[in-house]
Amino acid sequence: MTTQSTSKRLDPATLASSAVRIADAEGLDAVTIRRLALQHEVTPMALYRHFSDKSDLLNAMADRLLADIRLPEPSDERWDRQLRAVLTAFVDALRPHPSIAGLTLTRILAAEPGLAMAERTMELLTEGGFDKDYAAEVGRQSLCSLITLVTTEPGAGEDPEPEAREQGLRMKRASLAALPPKRYPLIAGAADTLVCPASTDRYYALGINLVVAGIRGVLTDLEG
Repeated sequence: MTTQSTSKRLDPATLASSAVRIADAEGLDAVTIRRLALQHEVTPMALYRHFSDKSDLLNAMADRLLADIRLPEPSDERWDRQLRAVLTAFVDALRPHPSIAGLTLTRILAAEPGLAMAERTMELLTEGGFDKDYAAEVGRQSLCSLITLVTTEPGAGEDPEPEAREQGLRMKRASLAALPPKRYPLIAGAADTLVCPASTDRYYALGINLVVAGIRGVLTDLEG
């Protein structure tokens, strides 16, 4: 193995991407310095040249997710429609990574892509009528809500093996469907949707729409 090939292989961005793939496939607990070093056929000490500890690696993974945000260009549309597009871009970047999406919470105001998104979010909120401090509160809570939307996606924590996943979901549906129908008629009747929504796209669109509608409602109360 040449020094040049080793150096290229140990590029921090490449290592962070490898760690993200491990977490996506096996969960965040599977990500360790040792595991990552083994995958890249180097000693763990070689990775410490790029990451001081696992916390530093986790930050790099979060930054890798935030780098996937594709912010829409400003337009002449209403502020709330533009805000929905910004929040959708954020969710789109996190959706493929439900097991590690929570890592981005502390990196939004530390990594350049997160800062750009936060600034644009606050711009739109102030354009809508919030003062900058209220915009900061609304923006922070909205982004936190969307991270939670991703990390709690129904079915995301199930076994990745298709047969085991389906069996787990089937058991959960059966448990809800078996509830006393006179006491819980709606829960029992909607067991399939409560366990795992038929459309993931609709799940996320609804979550984003609820956040935007909530923001408009807060603004209306302030103006009233």
